[in-house]
This record gives sequence, structure tokens and C-alpha cells, in this order.
Amino acid sequence: MRALANAPPIDVNALKKRYGSAFSANWRARVVTTMVICAMCALYVGAFVYFDVPWGRLLPGSWQLAWFVREMVPPDPGGHLATYVNALGETLAISLLGTLLGAVFALPLGVLAAHNVIPAAWLRLPVKRFFDGVRGIDTLIWALIWINVVGLGPFAGVLAIASSDFGALGKLFAEIIESADPREVEGVRASGGRRLAEVRFGLLPQVLPVFAGQVLYFIESNTRSATIIGVVGAGGIGLHLAEQIRVLEWRQVSFIILLILVAVAAIDFASGRLRAAIAGRRSAPH
Repeated sequence: MRALANAPPIDVNALKKRYGSAFSANWRARVVTTMVICAMCALYVGAFVYFDVPWGRLLPGSWQLAWFVREMVPPDPGGHLATYVNALGETLAISLLGTLLGAVFALPLGVLAAHNVIPAAWLRLPVKRFFDGVRGIDTLIWALIWINVVGLGPFAGVLAIASSDFGALGKLFAEIIESADPREVEGVRASGGRRLAEVRFGLLPQVLPVFAGQVLYFIESNTRSATIIGVVGAGGIGLHLAEQIRVLEWRQVSFIILLILVAVAAIDFASGRLRAAIAGRRSAPH
């Protein structure tokens, strides 16, 4: 601190004269940034104009929303508490089983889609494009497809979650493997290990904790997805939610929503603690 206090003052004018390009304004970058912002604003406004958004309905709709909220208070299970809790458990089971099933099938193909495992593009790229095609279909669409294949019920929900997660987790697994530290693989190779040993002892020990953390996050996210697909007949609490909305039982609707929020918050807390424990174990010195 004393050395800084005794240091001579900085001559800003001399620095500007010597490094003029560093102090001069980059007008080209400013113009480009301004044009991009204006274009985005024009696109945003143009979208509202194109869809002919009825702004005049916003205020009456707000009063209608306030009426809905008033009708939902206080939340009341209507004598169906056991039914709703059982349906919520079914939703959680759909999320858990669907996510784990998708992860199990995504893991081997995710390994094959990583360029540091399969260098040949003609073998690797078809797997990646397959993942893109599968994950390009929304979970709700998968639910409608599987309902027509296996019928109504939670089994269709499990298959819908698994199909959607298969594409997303497969791509994610491949990217995690590609970002792994190559030094451990080189160490296995230097000790005489073959290609399979490099993957088994060099790559997988690095990435499996990250895989576990991502799967836990997907289980949490899929709890909400399982609720939505229940509306179309894939089982779970979503089916009861849709029925109560249809018959205008707003107090039961609010109770079901509150039940879902509590479950999601509990899963979020538990999965967050597990992910933190996995990350701490992974970063701890061996």
C-alpha cells in the first residue's frame, strides 16, 4: 500500500497519445449493436401486430383472473385427499421411471456419439442426428403417440418421458464425454490399455458423477412434465387436475396445484442437496 501511495501519478494524456486506438470509441461496434437492438425490437413489435393481439381484452381478463383466484380460496380436497395423494405418487413414479429408463438407453449411444470415443464422423454423426430427431418431439406429443400404442395410463406416461429424455440426455452425455480430461485416457493408453479400457477406466469415472447430477435435475423437471401429460390421459395427478377444471371445482383445483408445488419444491430441495454432495465428492482430493 505504501508503494502505491508513493507511486508517481499516471499521465492519462500521454497514455492516450501512445495508445490512441485503445481509448478511441469503436463506432462500428456501437452501430452494429444499435442496429441489432432495433431489429429485435422491431421483430418483437411486429410479432404482436401480426398476431393481432387484442390488448383491449387484457383488463377484463385480469378481472376474470382475479375472480378465479377468489374462487380458489381456500384450497379444499373435497373429500378426495387420499385419491389426490395417490395420484401425486403416481406422477412422481412416472417421472422417476421415465427419466431412469431414458438415461439407461441414452448412456451407450451417448458414448458412441462422442468424438473422442468414435473419431469416425460417418459412425458418430448419425447417432447425433438421431438424438436431434428424438428430442425435437415434445413430451406431450410423445404422450399422445404412446397412448395410441399402449393405451391410457401411467405406462404411456413413463414411455413418453423416457422417449423425450432419451434424446436430450443422449446429446448431453455425448457433450460431457467430449469435455472430459484427455490425460486420464492417455494414462490408461500408456499403461497398455485398449480402447474399451480407455473408456471404462479413463472416461467413465470422470463423467459418471456429472451424469448422475444431470439425471437428478431431469427427474425434478420431469415431475412437471408428468403432470402435463397426465392431462391427455397418461396417468397421474394431471388427469384429476383436468377433470376438476372441467367441472369448475376451483377449490379442488387450487388444492391440487398446491400439492404439486409442495412436491416439486421437496424434490428440488432433495435433488439440489444430492447434486451438491455429488459435486463435492467429485472435487474432493483422492
